Amino acid sequence: MPDWLDLDAQRRLVEACRSWRGYRRTRLPNGGVMSVRTVCLGWHWYPYRYSKVTDDGSPVLPFPSWLGDLGRRAVLDAYGSSSYEPDIALVNFYDSAAKMGMHQDKDEASLEPVVSLSLGDACVFRFGNTSDRGRPYTDVDLRSGDLFVFGGESRLAFHGVPRVSPGTADPELGLAGRLNITLRVSGFPRN
Repeated sequence: MPDWLDLDAQRRLVEACRSWRGYRRTRLPNGGVMSVRTVCLGWHWYPYRYSKVTDDGSPVLPFPSWLGDLGRRAVLDAYGSSSYEPDIALVNFYDSAAKMGMHQDKDEASLEPVVSLSLGDACVFRFGNTSDRGRPYTDVDLRSGDLFVFGGESRLAFHGVPRVSPGTADPELGLAGRLNITLRVSGFPRN
């Protein structure tokens, strides 16, 4: 959904993202390090699992209720349903060289939709099939303020970001680079 967030809403989200501490580059099980920097809210994502503590043993940052409200509004606009109860946010910062390889969001116990909010520089979002990382896939240009929701049969589609387009953000946003906020429902017991 193009331009789902107006500039004021985008600015508020950018300020919130700046206030969350603990952005890190995730080390993958194969030893590689992701090029994006990530901070987690509600549950801390390690490759292929979640925890309530971060890499350094600190408690994960809380998931704010206002972000849940935003997620419900997104799912309502996309699917006409407002029963969405996200409890995880993964906030990824992409500098001009960062990418995200094709992957599935399948570490959650729930298959409720994934809500993706784009802020800052535009990117190519590659949305694929559910069986493997290869074709067929569709490249979609996502700009600041765009909403992308995938649920139902597409919930386990492979997806990634092969490139960011530096310098494409509205200068009034005050952000060099790209922020992506993904909201998910863990399906885990609430503590």
